[in-house]
Amino acid sequence: MRPLPKIMVAPNGARRGKADHPALPITDDEVVEVAIASQAAGADGIHIHIRDDAGQHLIDAERYRGLLDRLTVEVPEMYLQVTSETAGQYEAVEQQAMVRELRPDYVSVGLREMVRHPTDWTTARDFYHWARGAGVEIQHILYSPDDVLNLVNALKDGNIPGQDHLVLFVQGTYANGSKDSVDLEEYLTPLATMDGFEFDWMVCAFGTQETNSLVRAAELGGKARVGFENSLQNADGSHAKDNAERVREVSAAILGL
Repeated sequence: MRPLPKIMVAPNGARRGKADHPALPITDDEVVEVAIASQAAGADGIHIHIRDDAGQHLIDAERYRGLLDRLTVEVPEMYLQVTSETAGQYEAVEQQAMVRELRPDYVSVGLREMVRHPTDWTTARDFYHWARGAGVEIQHILYSPDDVLNLVNALKDGNIPGQDHLVLFVQGTYANGSKDSVDLEEYLTPLATMDGFEFDWMVCAFGTQETNSLVRAAELGGKARVGFENSLQNADGSHAKDNAERVREVSAAILGL
């Protein structure tokens, strides 16, 4: 399993648009431009969202494939991760179908989106086992310490196979920024009980505390996901000019440790 990048840029997400920041990329051309600029600023990976012609969130295997082909040429060294996020528009079966059709090298998957009810484990288990066999590397998105416990239980039960896993801890929310943040130690404690398992983990954080949260992650041995999907602001509260500026600030802060 390839390690997660040290710094992954998340330039747009599923919800924000040009009204939130004029430099937020919407089109594929803009995403490619941001990938190039962010790589130059210090990012070695990109978390990819695509939009439809109206600028709305989209998960579509054909569209993803076209953009991945372009990025492979333009930024061949970057770790290219697509999202399966529902953003309130898709059901788990649709998310799973897209991933099965696309067969990406790297994809982020929210555990709570795959399993909303215990009965969902029948299809979710098949999906996770298929992905492991197909070489599709899933980064498990965990929004709370309770999500971490659910992952731990799924690993113990064999619903999610394998001994090595990629995870993303989400600190804060769109609604309240960093006010809803939980200390990273609360996310990490359940994983420490899993003898024989290895976890390569990353943090994303909302609001003005993004930089501080990502530096703390680096101090504890984690990786950083930074960009306009989660925060438009620098550590001093000023609005960043673009995603590359956010990458530069976080990269410099981590290198300064």
